[in-house]
Amino acid sequence: MAARGLTALGLSALAFAGGWAARNLKTYDLALARTRRAGFTEKQAVINGSTIHYAEGPAGPNPPLLLIHGQGVDWRSYARVLPALATDFTVYAVDVHGHGQSARTPSKYTAEAIGSDLARFVEDVIRARVVVSGHSSGGQLAAWLAGHRPDLVRAAVLEDPPLFTTLLPRAEKTWNWVDLATTCHTYLESGETDWPAYSFAHQKLWDFFGDGAARIVRGGLARHAKHPDRPITLLFMPPSWNDMQRALESYDPHFGNAFYTGTWDEGFDHEATLRKIEAPTTLIHANWKYGDDGVLQGAIDADDAQRIASLISNVEVVRVDSGHNVHGEKPTQFTEVVRAIKDRQLDSRVAQ
Repeated sequence: MAARGLTALGLSALAFAGGWAARNLKTYDLALARTRRAGFTEKQAVINGSTIHYAEGPAGPNPPLLLIHGQGVDWRSYARVLPALATDFTVYAVDVHGHGQSARTPSKYTAEAIGSDLARFVEDVIRARVVVSGHSSGGQLAAWLAGHRPDLVRAAVLEDPPLFTTLLPRAEKTWNWVDLATTCHTYLESGETDWPAYSFAHQKLWDFFGDGAARIVRGGLARHAKHPDRPITLLFMPPSWNDMQRALESYDPHFGNAFYTGTWDEGFDHEATLRKIEAPTTLIHANWKYGDDGVLQGAIDADDAQRIASLISNVEVVRVDSGHNVHGEKPTQFTEVVRAIKDRQLDSRVAQ
């Protein structure tokens, strides 16, 4: 009996581990399939001489929602929330320059240049005022759009945006700078040509794996050498990390280098931009902490969030117990926040 009980327990454990691994690897594939069933199609538009690739939800009477992903991913990072958002909005999810199938245009890898192209995208493709939601560096772009083109924005959601923290020299003590931005810079300086392999091997994340890091990297690189057309994913890593590994294959490291050098922020005054935002705005603030090395593990700390909120005239701050990728880790909560901003925008119009 005891042996049978242990066998059953072992099988249950194996089944749980198998299901957990499948979830880590397949979550975004399944979400993308649901997105396509919901009626999303992929399209392209040439804006100011550069191609912007985007996914568009089924057209209808609902107000347009522009989604701007963060660095290192693409429009598909929103797959877990797109079907739900499509019940309230006509959704446009773009690939930012240097990501996905949009143009690689290093001369445009600044918030000001991409913000200007997104404004033109709204004018030429959407042709209506939008609710805009941006994650991470996409949150900076959403703020740029709301601040510099208030005529195009009904309401804004800033999802854990690294406002003020991408500015040098402070940026040098942030996770993005010591991780992806530095990796991009050293890759471009190295003369190496296999970006997926280089970026996998040089992630700062491996610092947390101690003696096991070298074995993980060797195993990942061995699989990459055997299957160079496949992303380097790991069974034990969460879905959002594995999705980023997929998206990094089509990511231009010159984009990350713009954060390393600080050129991303050229002409982008964070404080002045926030002061110009007139539309109802929600700031989503995810988890953060400082490591023993003083590096900010997160996009913004509590003081940054307070400073951002103090500069926007009509703002609500939503604190979420989540990692940086809120829409991927807490899709239901993220969807509720975006839906709520539509109601606030309507209330604001009535008050006026």
